[in-house]
Amino acid sequence: YFTHLILVFKSPRPAAMVLERSQDFGKTWKPYKYFAANCSATFGLEDDVRQRGAICTSRYSSPFPCTGGEVIYRALSPPYAAEDPYSAEAQAQLKITNLRVRLLERQGCPCLPVNPTPHVLQPPPPLHYAIYDFIVKGSCFCNGHADRCVPVNGFKPVKAAGVFHVVHGKCMCKHNTAGSHCQHCAPLYNDQPWQAADGKTGAPKECQSCKCNGHADTCHFDMDAWLASGNRSGGVCDNCQHNTEGQHCQRCKPGFYRDLRKPFSAPDACKPCSCHPLGSAALPLGPRTFCDPSTGDCPCKPGVAGPSCDRCLPGYWGFGAYGCRPCDCSRSCDPHTGDCRSSSSDMTWHHEVPPFQAVLNDSEPTWGWEDEQGFSALRHSGKCECKEQVLGNPKVFCGMKYTYVIKTKILSAHDKGSHAEVNVKIKKVLKSTKLKILRGKRTLYPESWTNRGCTCPILNPGLEYLVAGHEDVRTGRLIVNMKSFVHQWKSALGRKVLEILKRDC
Repeated sequence: YFTHLILVFKSPRPAAMVLERSQDFGKTWKPYKYFAANCSATFGLEDDVRQRGAICTSRYSSPFPCTGGEVIYRALSPPYAAEDPYSAEAQAQLKITNLRVRLLERQGCPCLPVNPTPHVLQPPPPLHYAIYDFIVKGSCFCNGHADRCVPVNGFKPVKAAGVFHVVHGKCMCKHNTAGSHCQHCAPLYNDQPWQAADGKTGAPKECQSCKCNGHADTCHFDMDAWLASGNRSGGVCDNCQHNTEGQHCQRCKPGFYRDLRKPFSAPDACKPCSCHPLGSAALPLGPRTFCDPSTGDCPCKPGVAGPSCDRCLPGYWGFGAYGCRPCDCSRSCDPHTGDCRSSSSDMTWHHEVPPFQAVLNDSEPTWGWEDEQGFSALRHSGKCECKEQVLGNPKVFCGMKYTYVIKTKILSAHDKGSHAEVNVKIKKVLKSTKLKILRGKRTLYPESWTNRGCTCPILNPGLEYLVAGHEDVRTGRLIVNMKSFVHQWKSALGRKVLEILKRDC
């Protein structure tokens, strides 16, 4: 930062000279000030003695004194005075790479004796310029973010007479700034735009740190993020570490989850998912499996349970690539073999239901088999009126996209409070789901039922039905609802449906 210049001449001061500056290491030059005894005659410019702020002056062009005459220039004198020395206007005036003085016209000393003899020529003016002192004052340019400067790398001090002080070129930056001139923010302090300090008010205009949660070493300023935040935060963290991602490294990467036992700033706050390769479900758009980033729970295949999807749900068995299949039992089964763990009796379940007994007791709540057992049309025939699907146009049947078609015998039906369960024995499989349906005991899950009423479609224990419905892909359950095709089994109906499946579907 150039502030002022003092020239002390040994010879008479020049009759005309120009002080110039360069801000691009001498490629281009601009004038600071013109000096002449007659500004208008020499340069065609106004004199600042008569017009304040003019770029030319006659103050320092007198030949007297013949030696020791001074030329003084202050960089922030009119017309370049600035209230804030770090403003853009001040920088355009003070920031320089080179300073040049052009001595344009000599003049003689008026104190030389006058020759009384007209035939003897008067001695000419001196043919040289001589300068005692060339003093340049200034400071290192730090945008108001440093109090002192140090030598740049490779600086070698000049040991010569008359060289007393050197303005070094590397600022010792403060206010979270960096660079030789503190001209940008430090690597992790780019949350707001860099600003020079305010020389008028003294405000430091410090750089603000990015909110990277301890998972990044650098960040950069992004104008779009700044505008989107309402000019509050524009920092974007670079190269998030410790398996994090996001503008502020604020979340775990896919494949990792948040360990709530540790602060998020901890290096091991994000732990890898531990999803079982067989039991966990892949993402819809790719082969990878990711867990819940907040809990670590993995998305399981149908019939699979556990945070890591490593075992079958109760009532399911056969852990494998397609998940687990429902037990074909009235109760639970062995999760590895599917063998039922209920009574060894081979009696059909609807024969095990005790006869209906109404229990009325206002003194205390009671429970009876009628609360659990069948709510079928056999017991409440007057209440069951369901609109059933009819087998008409084969295209309509195929358009329903049934995932299973079976011949089954209804064993029993039970109201579980939150849902209904119908125990059946599958006798023939006309179409199967991805989880292969085996013949034997199985459970159907009607979606429509009324307490002590009936299921819709109607499924009467003891009768055989042809059932076409859909599988719940999440649980693997065979669903029966009003879109299902349910009709009492007849051989002709079975042959017709099988023909439609083969020919039209």
